[in-house]
Amino acid sequence: MAVRRVRRVVRKIDPWTVLKVSFVFNVIAALAFVLGTWVMWSIVVQRGIPQQIADLADNLTVTFTPDGELYFRIVVLLAVVWVVSSTALLTLGSVLYNLISDVVGGLEIVVLEETYNLRAPVPQPVPNNVRPAVHQTRPVATVEPVPERVPARANRSG
Repeated sequence: MAVRRVRRVVRKIDPWTVLKVSFVFNVIAALAFVLGTWVMWSIVVQRGIPQQIADLADNLTVTFTPDGELYFRIVVLLAVVWVVSSTALLTLGSVLYNLISDVVGGLEIVVLEETYNLRAPVPQPVPNNVRPAVHQTRPVATVEPVPERVPARANRSG
């Protein structure tokens, strides 16, 4: 197996593609974050931990009331803000990269290509008693139709 070094240069990143891909990725990540927070909050509530924290806060004369609905709204709001801001920052980053790569020349990447050396098949010897096939060929005459000439006056309409 032979290895060949190939130099590639990334000169431009399409901002529209970055916007679409980063938006989809960030939405999926935000949904995973919200779902994970919801599952974790459900487990914490089943264990009674928020109530224990509220009882401890009452003993310390601090007012604390656990409100799961409010916390869930905050988590969803944070997820939406995160999706919008990170998508905008990644798109802005691609625009800045394009501006900088116009000046600098881009990002150079060296890639190693692996090529397999395939051996050519060895020709088999032809037995002496086999003759090559001989085909007789006859010339084929082709006749192309000749277009008829139309007088110039007859070609006019009206």
